[in-house]
Amino acid sequence: MPFSNVAERREQPPTLAVSTVIFSLRDNERTGRKSLWLPLVRRTREPFRGQWALPGGPLGARDSLLDAAASNLRDTTGLIPRYLEQLYAFGDLDRSPTRRVVSIVYWALVREDDAHDRATSVLLDDPNVAWFRADDPQVLAEMAFDHREIIEYALWRLRNKVEYGSIAHRLLGERFTLAQVREVYEAVLDKALDPANFRRQLRTAANIEETDEFLSGGKHRPPRLYRYTGTPTHRLESESIA
Repeated sequence: MPFSNVAERREQPPTLAVSTVIFSLRDNERTGRKSLWLPLVRRTREPFRGQWALPGGPLGARDSLLDAAASNLRDTTGLIPRYLEQLYAFGDLDRSPTRRVVSIVYWALVREDDAHDRATSVLLDDPNVAWFRADDPQVLAEMAFDHREIIEYALWRLRNKVEYGSIAHRLLGERFTLAQVREVYEAVLDKALDPANFRRQLRTAANIEETDEFLSGGKHRPPRLYRYTGTPTHRLESESIA
């Protein structure tokens, strides 16, 4: 189909699609800390053939938004997140060169152990699917459609939400050390935090309490494990953050 001009696109009914931004913690050799990574899918057809894009697809006539986001994510990447949340709707007239597309964007958080565990969720073995650092300027500069703006918006929302939400719990699991929580904050905020000050602040934070358990397997005194006491997130959920 030849690319239509702006005037012609305005006369066509928009196509509805669902895309997902998926964040996971992974090692960053450049900084020596954990950082946020996300999987991208290389487009195999026009427009933007050969460029990287967010996983997603069209919205089926009988699909709910949440079901479409989850199924498109599973089909394109193999990932099955525990946490899925509606982020925003993107519908600028010129975001696609073929016809107008309105995308309902979700975001997901995938635990680091989940992203490497084939029993729960693992990235497809496909050369057109790969993990990238979420703030990699070279990758962001070559994204298809307006997906760079979508990723940057998702990062902005995550960095605001981490101050009051349960993001660390969703990325770490049921039990975690205070050092592991600090790693999450450093990855999301993209800056180093003073360990002593962070520990003092976190011990007074709501919804986090110490347990009688300790992390085993280290060479030194095992650190105490803490747990999240807020709303459980064991199942896939959808909630508005607008």
